[in-house]
Amino acid sequence: MEIKTIASGSSGNCYRITANNNSPLLLECGIPIKEIVKALKFSLSSTLGCLITHEHKDHAKAILEVMDWGVDCYCSLGTAETLGIVDKGISVGRLHIIKALQKFDIGDWTVLPFEALHDAAEPLSFLIFNRVTREKLLFATDTYYIPYRFRGLTHIMIECNYAMDVLNEMIDRGVVDSKRKNRILKSHMNLENCMRFLRSNDLSNVDEIILIHLSKNNGDGERFKREVIAATGCPVSLA
Repeated sequence: MEIKTIASGSSGNCYRITANNNSPLLLECGIPIKEIVKALKFSLSSTLGCLITHEHKDHAKAILEVMDWGVDCYCSLGTAETLGIVDKGISVGRLHIIKALQKFDIGDWTVLPFEALHDAAEPLSFLIFNRVTREKLLFATDTYYIPYRFRGLTHIMIECNYAMDVLNEMIDRGVVDSKRKNRILKSHMNLENCMRFLRSNDLSNVDEIILIHLSKNNGDGERFKREVIAATGCPVSLA
C-alpha cells in the first residue's frame, strides 16, 4: 500500500491510497479541486472514489467538484444534509450515503465506517481493507477517542493534534480561552489518547503509522513522532 499526503491539517486534508500501484482511493477532499488535480497530475479518471469523514470545509471543501470530475463520493447522511448536497439533486450515481458499521466495496477495497467523536453532524472513521494485497488501513481523524480495537492492521493513519501540556500552557498564557479549550478536548485527539489507543491494539503486522492533522499552534511533530515510536516500536512518519 502506498499513501500520498496531498494536504493535512486545519487548512485542509486530502490523501490518496493505492495498493500495488492500482485502485486509487481519495480520503477527504478538503482543499480546492485545482490543488487536488495538480497533485494527481491533472487526472482523476482512475480514482475509484473519495471517502469523506464529515462536513467541515477542511475535509469536504471540494466534494461537489470531485463529483463533477466523475469520482463517486461516500459520506454519512448527516454529512450530506449539512453540506446541502441532498437538496441540490446531485446524482445518486456520484453520491453514496454510508452508515457506521455497514461494510461496502469500492473496487478491490472493502470499507467499514465507524463512528467518530467530533463536533459534526454524523462523523465517521474508516477501516479499509484491500482484498488483493490483504493490507488493512485504519484512517481516523477529527475524533478525540476511538472506542474500538482492531486486529491485523498493516497501516495506521491517526490524528495526533496536540499535547495536553502544550494546550495547558496556551491556556495559562491566555492564548486559548475556555470555549476553545472545550472544543479542542471534545473534537480532536491528543498525543496521550493517540498513544493509549495504539498501545491497546495489535500492532504486530503494522508497517507504518502516519500521524495526521497536527495542530499548527499546539502540536510538535518531531516530539510526537519520537514519543509514538518509543511507545509502539513501529515506523512512524508525519503527514
